[in-house]
Amino acid sequence: MVNIVIDNGAHTIKAGVQKGLPRIIPNAVIRSKGDKATYFGHEFERCSDYSSLHYRLPLEKGYIVDWDAQKAIWDGIFSTEVFNVDTTEASLLLTEPYFNLPNVQDVYDQLVFEEYEFQSYFRCTSASLIPHGSLFKRPRQPRPECCIVVDSGFSYTHIVPIMENRVVWNAVKRVDVGGKLLTNQLKELVSYRQWNMMDETFIVNDVKEKCCFVSQDFKRDLEICRGNAAQNSIVQDYILPDLSRNQKGRVRTPDDMGLDTDQVLVMNNERFVVPEILFRPDDIGELLVSRRGMFWANIGLIGGNTKLPGFRERLLQELQPLAQMGTEIIIYESTDPILEPYRSALHFNFTRHAVTRAEYQEIGSEASRRKFQSVHQPPAGASADHGSPDTDASPEPTQKCSNRGKKPTDEKGGSGSAKASTSAKPARAAGTRHSTREVGSRKK
Repeated sequence: MVNIVIDNGAHTIKAGVQKGLPRIIPNAVIRSKGDKATYFGHEFERCSDYSSLHYRLPLEKGYIVDWDAQKAIWDGIFSTEVFNVDTTEASLLLTEPYFNLPNVQDVYDQLVFEEYEFQSYFRCTSASLIPHGSLFKRPRQPRPECCIVVDSGFSYTHIVPIMENRVVWNAVKRVDVGGKLLTNQLKELVSYRQWNMMDETFIVNDVKEKCCFVSQDFKRDLEICRGNAAQNSIVQDYILPDLSRNQKGRVRTPDDMGLDTDQVLVMNNERFVVPEILFRPDDIGELLVSRRGMFWANIGLIGGNTKLPGFRERLLQELQPLAQMGTEIIIYESTDPILEPYRSALHFNFTRHAVTRAEYQEIGSEASRRKFQSVHQPPAGASADHGSPDTDASPEPTQKCSNRGKKPTDEKGGSGSAKASTSAKPARAAGTRHSTREVGSRKK
């Protein structure tokens, strides 16, 4: 039987068949005004015009609200164009949002067993997979009993303590800042100061990934940006795509003279002002006193925002004043934090904890609640502790779905928006070698 792993993120899906190479697929239905085509997930690689892209996102604020769009994207993943999988002869591991709603979880179960007819499946959060991987692995040392996973993704940033492979749900923190907010903030800044780029989500996201970094000394860097232009080591030019010669933009290098016709986006303090929104460190005072030292010494970073240069060093700098005297702080960083949950899933024998189709047919979603809560899910009624209230963070799911294989036809939603709808479906597993880096500090 084939094992499939799907890390279903709000921005991208990391999927593969176990022992094979993973694919990173946009989790969106994208309409291109340039070539007047609509792309469902994996089809976006055919796009030739990245200007004024129109996004329809299945997930809003981290939760699936458009099941039609989600199912169409999953259909493509299982198709002959991607993995060519017979779901009736496969087992699935599927990630879900933190503190997912019970009625949304029921729709997951329905899709997996009634639409795709998987033999068995297991559902969990991304962070709960990390202890099974190699992020915290050190030579000749056992895996740590306690760790903290900082998961900074598209919609939110979660700080997730894990003890003996179980999430400490009452100590999970949520910061309502993710990659989507950073991209939108950068759009606002550059549109006000330079070019109007409010409709250029794809291009601005590329600018963020190529130009932005996390400042280690915010005031010092601001002074550099305000000073003599000839001595400004921070300013950077991003050459916008002209859509005739270059479909994607690029950062100008010292030996790149460019052309007089190039449209240039000058990135000065925008490079570090936008990522600064992420930093408001949380303490770990709700954890057991006897275990706090072990948590401080095992902090792991996952999610796309942690790829920003300087993220790890800045987090270490912010945590040092919060730790007790003599406490060792070690932060582990994967070479690819976006794929880390997927790779960790390959080391986790999820079939031991999976719900079978026969169990689902007997008692429905109650089978999932019984099995998954005993392993990785929060108890009923648990909710995240987060900084700012967000009443729209947990949208109600719409009615359950059917229409297997059909694609949604409504393209409304705009850049970064989603429209509530009805259907869904999953994808698969694989593995690649990677290494981790760590940075440590011991308070004197």
